[in-house]
Amino acid sequence: MPQEPKKRHSRQRQGKRRAHIRLTLSQTIKCSNCGETTRLHTVCAACGYYKGRQVLKGNKEKKSREAGSRSARQKSDENTT
Repeated sequence: MPQEPKKRHSRQRQGKRRAHIRLTLSQTIKCSNCGETTRLHTVCAACGYYKGRQVLKGNKEKKSREAGSRSARQKSDENTT
């Protein structure tokens, strides 16, 4: 048989136990390359730089490509209607 608690724990005891259970804010810094706020120890989502070196291709290039493909889709939709 599994063991059962011997006595009921009071609300005060329960609250003391849970006092350290809470959400914490993530640490953020400004990117040294573009100035965008990013999380610590992660690549900047805006420019792709980490510790002064480019690690990923920047999202600016991707956004321009996506915008170009969207405009092409819109033009093709207009031509079909």
